[in-house]
Amino acid sequence: MPKLKTNKGLAKRVKVSSNGKIKRKRAFAGHLMSGKTGDHKRRLKRTALISKGFTRTLLRALGKA
Repeated sequence: MPKLKTNKGLAKRVKVSSNGKIKRKRAFAGHLMSGKTGDHKRRLKRTALISKGFTRTLLRALGKA
């Protein structure tokens, strides 16, 4: 079985924790921030976790599964 290639686009956007969970940045935080409330902007700063069901697919794309 040949080695799996890492999906480089995904590798630049996510980080795998030591427990195997995948962290990502939230969408809608790039521009047009003046129309968003402070609460909303603070929420967008935080990282989010990828759902458990999708994690296995992404780990395979990252060459970690």
